[in-house]
Amino acid sequence: MGTLFIIAYGLAAALANLFGGLLVSSRRLGQATLRYLIALGAGFMLAAVFLKIIPESDEILRSLPKLKERLHLNIELASPGDFIPELPAWQERSRFIKQKGKLAFYHYDFYAQALAKIERGHRMDSLDVRQLIESGLVDPKRLLELFLMIEDQLYRYLALDAPAFRRAIERVTAAHNTVVEG
Repeated sequence: MGTLFIIAYGLAAALANLFGGLLVSSRRLGQATLRYLIALGAGFMLAAVFLKIIPESDEILRSLPKLKERLHLNIELASPGDFIPELPAWQERSRFIKQKGKLAFYHYDFYAQALAKIERGHRMDSLDVRQLIESGLVDPKRLLELFLMIEDQLYRYLALDAPAFRRAIERVTAAHNTVVEG
């Protein structure tokens, strides 16, 4: 697709956003009309995701196995948020890696990674958690504190066995001389 088409589509989208904003902010529209306009906009965005993003993602996903083997990397399409509730202030604990132009790369919060790995309970995850603790990236006492902050939200994760997760946290913290309270 040429640069002119991209610019034209960008301008069309900008004008549509401007027109939509003016229309929605108009006081003459009723609540029902606003709901329909919002639903129409949401439907349009969903269609854009299905038509544009997913096919590109499929191409990316198909290239990952070769890349994984060539670079000897473990690539998983998972985030700690897929396994446990979001930890408070995780963004502040996400460690900067590198800046490339306007794009910045960060390690996702090591505490969230450790808790998600403990919850999953795979052998490699256990080794990763041990390494995070031994390298000083995760303090067992702080790990326990953060777990206690999200423990009351675990019910939202239906596949998660909260008592078993707590026992796993207790085992990890006990192995590093951290006492569980609460």
